[in-house]
Amino acid sequence: METSSELDLEAGVLPPEQRTPPEEIVAALRGVPALDGMSDQDYLWLAHNGIERKIGPGVMIFREGDAPIGMNIMLRGEVHIRRAQTGNVSFLIARMGQMSGILPFSRMKGYGGSGYTVGEVWTLDILKENFPAMLLAIPSMSQRSVSVLLNRVREVTRIEMQAEKLTALGKLAANLAHELNNPASAAQRSAASLFGELRNFGDQKQQLGATLATTGQYELYQDWARRTREKMAGYSSRAILPDNPLDLSDREEMFRAWFERRGIPEAWAIASVVAESPMTLSHLEELATMLSPDALAISAAAFSSSLRVERMAETVVNSTVRIFDFISAIKDYSYMDQAPIQEIDLAQSLDTTLTMLNSRLQHVIVERKYDPNLPLISAYGSELNQVWTELIANALDAMKDSGTLSLKTRAIGKMVSVEIMNDGPEIPPGIASRIFEPFYTTKPPGQGLGLGLDAVNRIVSKHNGSVAVNSKPGNTCFQVRIPVERAEAY
Repeated sequence: METSSELDLEAGVLPPEQRTPPEEIVAALRGVPALDGMSDQDYLWLAHNGIERKIGPGVMIFREGDAPIGMNIMLRGEVHIRRAQTGNVSFLIARMGQMSGILPFSRMKGYGGSGYTVGEVWTLDILKENFPAMLLAIPSMSQRSVSVLLNRVREVTRIEMQAEKLTALGKLAANLAHELNNPASAAQRSAASLFGELRNFGDQKQQLGATLATTGQYELYQDWARRTREKMAGYSSRAILPDNPLDLSDREEMFRAWFERRGIPEAWAIASVVAESPMTLSHLEELATMLSPDALAISAAAFSSSLRVERMAETVVNSTVRIFDFISAIKDYSYMDQAPIQEIDLAQSLDTTLTMLNSRLQHVIVERKYDPNLPLISAYGSELNQVWTELIANALDAMKDSGTLSLKTRAIGKMVSVEIMNDGPEIPPGIASRIFEPFYTTKPPGQGLGLGLDAVNRIVSKHNGSVAVNSKPGNTCFQVRIPVERAEAY
């Protein structure tokens, strides 16, 4: 759909000589449910006093924030309303048979979005300066307008809550996809390689058995392998294996050189596996003194192949365990299969939320200052996790996913306090008082709806608590206070 970048307030206004006959306008007005039951005289008043407009597709007929001119009665077509923060997604749709714009008794100061026509649109507009005359001529319009306003408030509230939940779900889904992708990919790669490596290992075991049986050295090799594995299991991997990739490369080069000096084929492949295990050169030197050169070559290849198989199997096991642990964290986060209200351990609740956001914590130092004696609180667990998710995500946004994030819990009388602090830039004093307003956001269009902190405020208020913010350069702290025992929700 083509859209006009210029606002045309006079778009489609028909001059008197081109106006539709009143009886045809009345016939169209009878299709508006909110006007059902009016008298012919009432319909005629609207037909004679309204401004008739017929507008083509793709025209911006009002802009977000502009003062409304009056009530719009949609006789044909649709107007899609979009907010700057939602990009090209329609926030609301005004359709044929609906009353939109500003209505009598409405406190609407500006349009909540920009309106674009879809297809041919036919409207009848009642200017707001004519509202007193309309209410005098058609007394029933008072109740009709109030009913439309109440329905509109309910619909907008429902849409806002849905948009807020979808935004939160989108962020959570992105983190879940990232977190699950790493172990799933690792398990898939290892499992796919494992089949070929097992066949290779089987072949090498046969060659090893045949070679060592002929020389009578099979028992010696078996004893060496058993003792070496016991020693390797007793080592601290951290004490032997370097953390630095360059040092690990030097270790691999050391083993490769040792294997090449003894004429062992594919020394580089064997060295890469051995270098990542706790094996030392002394183990290989011991094996070299026991076996002939031919037996040493096949033994080294078979032993490294067994290490490779074990490492692949271990990767599959560790990856699936990590996936299982993450799914358990998701169940804890959402309080799946539990009653709406639970006894909540705030420390566990915060840690579970951190797990959900783990993909953003790679360059973040997380400081936990949890009161070990903090009592459990009665709360809506999944909704509190939504609060922590929003506040922590905002802190990470402020720090650009790099810095120090501090989480602190403590008891204050009959209340519990959760403080979420970051060392990012200060919230400008001019906007600090507005950050909890719905649809207020400092993020670029398409990156935020401005509903996150509004949701935080509503959820905390639902728990009879409070939320406050204190910000200065290098230290921004959101504090949430919730009573340990509260009566009922709402």
